[in-house]
Amino acid sequence: MEQARITLAMTGASGAAYGLRLLEQLLRANCHVHLVLSAPAQIVIKMETDLSLPARAADIQALLTERYHAEEGQLEVFGREEWTAPIASGSAAPQAMVICPCTVGTLSAVSCGASRNLIERAADVMLKEHRKLVLVVRETPFSVIHLENMLRLAKMGAVIMPANPAFYQRPEKIEDLVDFMVARILDHLDIVHELQPRWGLESD
Repeated sequence: MEQARITLAMTGASGAAYGLRLLEQLLRANCHVHLVLSAPAQIVIKMETDLSLPARAADIQALLTERYHAEEGQLEVFGREEWTAPIASGSAAPQAMVICPCTVGTLSAVSCGASRNLIERAADVMLKEHRKLVLVVRETPFSVIHLENMLRLAKMGAVIMPANPAFYQRPEKIEDLVDFMVARILDHLDIVHELQPRWGLESD
């Protein structure tokens, strides 16, 4: 079975735990992951978690590969201006891309095709190649501008998935809320997981 190739971008919205947990699960599912972090994302990760990432992409790659016990070469971390990265071209587009968490600034840039950095360009590639693009928007409340940008992207085929965890699973800790969202993302990527029981299919 061919290894799924997924691009994961993390931007500077609150909710770093969502992106890191998703990264862990993608690697555990034997996906080949292309990771891009915005500068604000690295700041937020340090603020919200116990993880402090180095500055260089190669060093981040080494640290996260070890942290999540990934196979050699399974995780590739690219710099924000690394225009030679394969995800910058439609000829090497992966099966899917997730921006998690996604700021409303990134949402806006993707909706108008700004392509000012690798995250925006990679998302633009997904849209033009008609590949799956999932945006886990983290903001509240939404302004009319935010909603119009979401509608524009939804019409282009993107999946708009605000970070809105549910409570019907009776979560007991923050990690349960994180896993709910990550499970929904994995479902849309067709990645098998066991993070959450299925609605109406819980074991007796």
